[in-house]
Amino acid sequence: MTRPSLTERLARHGAERAQAGLRRRLRTVDRADGAWVERDGQRLLAFCSNDYLGLAQHPQLIAALKQAADSDGVGSGSAHLICGHRSAHAALEEALAEWTGRERALLFSTGYMANLGVMQALLQRDDLCVQDKLNHACLLDGAQLAGAELKRYPHADVDGAARQLGSRSDAAALLATDGVFSMDGDIAPLPALAALCQREGATFMVDDAHGLGVLGAQGEGSVVDSGLSQDDVPVLMATLGKALGCSGAFVAGSAELIDGLVQSARTYIYTTAMPPALAAATLAAVRLAQREGWRRDKLNQLIARFRQGAAQLGLPLMPSPTAIQPLLLGDAQAALDAAEALEQQGLLVTAIRPPTVPQGKARLRITLSTMHSESDVDRLLDALSRLPAGAPPARPV
Repeated sequence: MTRPSLTERLARHGAERAQAGLRRRLRTVDRADGAWVERDGQRLLAFCSNDYLGLAQHPQLIAALKQAADSDGVGSGSAHLICGHRSAHAALEEALAEWTGRERALLFSTGYMANLGVMQALLQRDDLCVQDKLNHACLLDGAQLAGAELKRYPHADVDGAARQLGSRSDAAALLATDGVFSMDGDIAPLPALAALCQREGATFMVDDAHGLGVLGAQGEGSVVDSGLSQDDVPVLMATLGKALGCSGAFVAGSAELIDGLVQSARTYIYTTAMPPALAAATLAAVRLAQREGWRRDKLNQLIARFRQGAAQLGLPLMPSPTAIQPLLLGDAQAALDAAEALEQQGLLVTAIRPPTVPQGKARLRITLSTMHSESDVDRLLDALSRLPAGAPPARPV
């Protein structure tokens, strides 16, 4: 008997995606300069970065990284629990816990690893995990890896979440949601979900990758901005590579939670700690995000300007109050054509297609940053107004 070839099967899957207009391409950015990038010899004004506060190239972050690299080197050399946990890591964890109003915080190499580790540590095979249908892939994967029963409720539907929790009222349960949804840009109904978890005795977890630094008076994120505490949301995860302009992630909560993760989260225990120089740079980013509220003020002004202009043009923007401004086009090819037309005008905007978003909901994922100017936003609006007929359709969403 001849076994099927796994690599040939993978190749067929890739060919099928290409035929359906869903093939992903890896393209190299040669240089980044503020809101601009150079790629394939072309200078492009980018509206697709998650560097919402414009910190990734900030001189203070660069200086902190260089200074720490000079003293500590580059790699940490080991996992945290062996000899990789340095003073820079400890200082960053303390700052993140204080910023988000938590007892303690724990660093992970990526947000994906943080969510996998938390769910593997908290959930067992007979437990229930209830999630928003539009949650990030790593939350869904985390529940499946843990072996829990995964039930998904319609997007932002608190009643739907209640029905899912009520279907197994005797099971230990975790309800997990994005704080800010990465492809839609809207904010989860956190107070109502927290109240539901209190009533049902379920643990509430929020992935605030796109809220930290952007929402809240000092950038504390969507949970604090919603008036919720550690008691309301016992498990908070957020990333360090978006508004903070660095890389990595953390989980924050009670001392009991963090102690438990240190003992049981495999993606923490069995991986090398982030470079201490990166932790030092991230601490500088946290201080800037807390102190420089003008960055959030400017970002909100640019969001308002863009949405007002898009409304005047009749563009089909989705209802998002955040820096993520999706322009819904529906058809995958229409989204690709629109992105290509914008690139020909010197603008870099990413087309998002299934399976990242549901079938029939392909879009341009436009993201705004403090690095942009009002004239940059106006240039984007002008380019969008001159897209080929039919992309986008002249109707609001």
